[in-house]
Order: sequence, then C-alpha cells, then structure tokens
Amino acid sequence: MVTSPTAPRLDAPPQLGGRRWVALVVICMAALLLSVDLTVLQLAIPSLIKDLKPTSSQILWIADIYGLALSGLLVTMGNIGDRIGRKKLLLAGSFSFAAASVLCAYADSPSWLIFGRALLGVAGATVYPTTLSIIRNIFTDPKERTTAVGIWAAMISGGMAIGPIVAGPLLNSFWWGSVFLINVPIMVLLFSVAVFVVPESRSPLPGRIDPVSVVLSVIGVVGIVYAIQESVHDGFTDTRVLTATAIGVVALVLFALKQVRMAHPLIDVKLFTNTAFSGAVASNTFALFAFIGTTLLLSQYFQLVHQWSPLKSGLAMLPPAGVAIVVAPMIGMLVPKIGRAKLCCFGLGVGAVAMAFYSTLKADTSYGIVIIPIILQAIGAVSTFTVTSDTIVNSAPKERSGAASALATTAAELGGALGMAVLGTILNNRYTHTLELPQGTPAQVASAARDSLGGALQAAAALPAKTASALLDAADAAFMRGLHSAVMVNVVLLAVVAITALITLRHAPATYPEDYEEEFPGLSEYLAHHPEEAAAGLGGAAPGAAGTATTSGAARQGDVPPNADLRPGT
Repeated sequence: MVTSPTAPRLDAPPQLGGRRWVALVVICMAALLLSVDLTVLQLAIPSLIKDLKPTSSQILWIADIYGLALSGLLVTMGNIGDRIGRKKLLLAGSFSFAAASVLCAYADSPSWLIFGRALLGVAGATVYPTTLSIIRNIFTDPKERTTAVGIWAAMISGGMAIGPIVAGPLLNSFWWGSVFLINVPIMVLLFSVAVFVVPESRSPLPGRIDPVSVVLSVIGVVGIVYAIQESVHDGFTDTRVLTATAIGVVALVLFALKQVRMAHPLIDVKLFTNTAFSGAVASNTFALFAFIGTTLLLSQYFQLVHQWSPLKSGLAMLPPAGVAIVVAPMIGMLVPKIGRAKLCCFGLGVGAVAMAFYSTLKADTSYGIVIIPIILQAIGAVSTFTVTSDTIVNSAPKERSGAASALATTAAELGGALGMAVLGTILNNRYTHTLELPQGTPAQVASAARDSLGGALQAAAALPAKTASALLDAADAAFMRGLHSAVMVNVVLLAVVAITALITLRHAPATYPEDYEEEFPGLSEYLAHHPEEAAAGLGGAAPGAAGTATTSGAARQGDVPPNADLRPGT
C-alpha cells in the first residue's frame, strides 16, 4: 500500500484466479498443524517420561522450548520472508518442520528431544507469520482477504483444541513419538502443493537485516515468555522470573530505540502511532490472554473436577472448534457492513458474557450447560482474532506484511502465555487460601491437598471413603472459587478492552483497498511514461509491463509532480 505521496510502497499482487483458494487451503493446513503442535504433546508426556526418564527440569524444557523458540523468532522470520521471499521461507520451513518432527519422534534421550523441539520451534517461526503475509499478498480483493484471514484465524483457534483429540488415539495404538510423525505427511503434502499454487512475493527494496536488532528481539521476547512460563511454577517473585523479566524488558526497550533510528527496521515502531494498529494489537493480546488462559482452566475443570480423561476433555472442546470454522468466514463478510470497531467490540463483549457465565458454574454442572459459555467464548475469540489480525496486517505497508504478520502472531503468543500464567496463578492462590479441610485430615494429606486439586485427588486415594469424599468436596469447592475469581478478572478486562477497541478502531476503514490510484492520484499516467518504474513493480504493474498498473480508479493527469520520488519504499 502507498503510505506517502513521496514514496509509494508497492508490491505487485499476483493474478491467481481460483488458485488463491487452493493456496489458502495449503496455508491453513500449515497454520492448523502449528497450532495442534502446541498442545499435542500434553498427552504424550507420561509415556515419554516412562521411556526416556527425563529429570523434572528436562520435562519442563521439553514442554516449553517449542513455544520459546517459536515466539522468539517470529519477528526475525517475518522480516526474512519480506526480504528473501515468503514462498521460499514457507517451503524451507515446512521441509524443516517435517525433518525436525522425525528427529523428535525417534529421539532416544531427553537432550535430543529438547533439541528436536527447539528445531520445531525455529521451523514453526518461519511458517507461522509467512502464512498470514501470503494471504495478505494473494487476496487482492479486500472482502475476500478479510474472509481468508477469518478462516486462517479459525484454524489457529481450532488447532489447540484438536491437539489432544489427535494424540489420544495415536497413543492408544503407538508409542509417544507417533504424535510427532503426524506432522510429516501433512508438511510433505503442503510442500508439494505449495510449490505450484503459492506465488512468490517479497519487498521491492528490502534492505539488510540488522544482526543486533535480531539478537535484541530474540532476547527480549524469549526473556518475557520464559518469565511468564516459569511464573506458573515458581510465582512472579521468584529470582529467575524477575531476572528474566528484567532482561527481556531491557532488551525490548533497546530494540525499540534502535528501530526508531534505522532506515530498514525489523519493526516500524511508528506504526504504533496509528491508533487502529495499536488498538488491534492491544485487543489481540488481551483477548487471547483471556481466551487461551480460560481454555487451560476449563481443561483442569473437566479433568480434575469432573475427573474426565484428557481425551474426553479434548472432545468436550471440539464443538467450539467447529463453531470457529463456521463463524470466521461470516465475520469476514460482515466487516465491510458493520465495521471493524463494532465487530471487535462485539467479539470482546460476547467473550465477557461467556466469562460471566463461567462464574456461575458449579462442580456438578452438566456438560449441556457448560457448552453454552464455551461456544460463546469461541464466537467471541474468532470474531476478535479475525478483525484484529486483518487490521494489523493491513495497517502496515504491503511489502512489510511479513513483519506485520509477525507482530500479530507474537502478540498472540505473548497474550496466550501471559493468560495461562496469570489466570493459573489466580486460581491456584485462591484455591490454596480458601481450601477448608475437614477435621481430622492427616498433616501429610493436608499438605498435598493444599498444593493443588490434583494433589488432593492423589492424597484422597489413601483415605477412608467418607474422609476422602469430604476432602474432595472441599477441594472441588475451593477450585471453583479460584475459577470464578479468574474468570471475573477476564470479565473486567474484556469489558475495558471492548470499549478501547470501539474507540481506537472507529476510524479504521471497513476495507483496506488495493487501489493505488486512489491513494496516489495520477500514478497510472506517470507509469505510462516511466517504463523503468513500472518494470520495478510500482503500482502493481507486472515486471516488464510498462504502463499496466493494476489500479481500479481512473488516472487523473497532472496530479504527480515531475520530481516526485516514486521509487518503491522500504
């Protein structure tokens, strides 16, 4: 998109016809798989512990390293895609993801599994933002593009719920490594199809990538995400958590200061002066804080209070995934009619209603009742995520779509990680401080029960039936008080963010046009007399096709000054 009358930033949209929808299917397959991989390991951990015998520290690294590598490299990989070509990065990432999956599946030691999971995260970071930036470049019709982003958002949302469902049957029939091997045929298929249907796109004048900025961004994001993850186990006041937070914050501040002074920044910090952009990033982050954090609480509710198996708990979360797939395209079609501010506010508001509904649940509430707020949460999440992701990626110049996509996905990662940490901490603290143990509970049992509801379940197994029943009733009641406190925090948070979104997005256009002529009057006329500029890709002209700018508006002569700088911006 052109952002100034002196330096249009233009990237020729490919003419794909029906192939763009085939490309979307391929892209969404990749996005779905990456999302599935965030949760598919949950069920496999007991099996791999028995086989590989990792230490407690190694177990944490096996679980966390994928997310750390993924989130830490999103910004860098998004920028690399803008520079070397998004298709190249997608293909390289899909091949690497398949290879790393094989390494994980056949790892014969905890160290090799940690290494393989780290490689998975690196490969995922190449694919994740690339999928969204490719959508930005192949869907030139604004309405179609918003619908496509909605479908992409539904795949991301649904994948996390599908992970345990996919893993359950595999683990019943095969060894723990089978949960990684499912990645291989899908990524091979993706690679094979993408070679033919996904077009190449890149920034016209990309500039070089600054190594110092890369290091600062990785240290900053990894430091913050690591602190968030460790706070779940050790609390926010733990020395490691405080140290990691301080390192992350300092690195991000230095990163931001450096970006302001650079001609070719990894992230254009000035984008945050655009209220629609900053409002969309904030809405995206805090919405996922609430929605993903609550999903973790629900998983505990089903498994610990209702005592369902992980597979049954995963199946309980499957209907929302289907709702998301149906709702996302509808949201995309409604954006031009209703507007971004109202739809984003709607999604956040529906999410707040869902959270308020959760606060009425009891330990024995039936699934038929619980599914109501779960579906409302799914509608709110996909509505918000569709609008915010589309706004973020369209607010940035088109040739910087990879960097903008990286911001959207990084915000999602940070929001989700923070939500799980904060809401989990609220639940645990409330549980510990309100648990009323029945009289006569042995001291050793009381200590285990106060630690968590899971500890209470294990401790109760050694008690007489009557005492065990009283202990579990008290533990369930304390857990529900913790759940209610956590979701009420979400009610307030989502209500505030909804109002903020209504204000910050009110001037965001319902559609972001690909009409260069509208943004730079007279561009077509100028290109007709400057074939060398047309050949460089200005105005959407195909290389070598002088004077064929793909603009929908009529050219107005005399609007381009003779000395105008019409070189592609960076």
